Amino acid sequence: MDAMVVDVPEKGRFEVRLDDRVVGLASYHIDGTVMTLPHTEVDPSVGGRGIGTALVAGVLDAARERGLNVLPYCSFIRHYIQQHPETMDLVAVDDRPHFGLETADR
Repeated sequence: MDAMVVDVPEKGRFEVRLDDRVVGLASYHIDGTVMTLPHTEVDPSVGGRGIGTALVAGVLDAARERGLNVLPYCSFIRHYIQQHPETMDLVAVDDRPHFGLETADR
């Protein structure tokens, strides 16, 4: 079973699916060149299998492909960004202090 991340813009969210079952989601809103990420959730029955990580990676990959900056209000997404510094550039330098994300040069 491979997790597949799918954008569902009419619902304002990305979904992560195992087979045809939605097992997690990340809500978003896009305004201009900024993607606001307020919330993620994963079905507890699939916890501990990297589903949330796959979801966040897919969301951030999509933001990068679309040339968007992100506002990571969701603590899970912030934690992912902290653990994957190669994604830090998706958060504008001026926004990083608001989310407790320090720049690499500090």
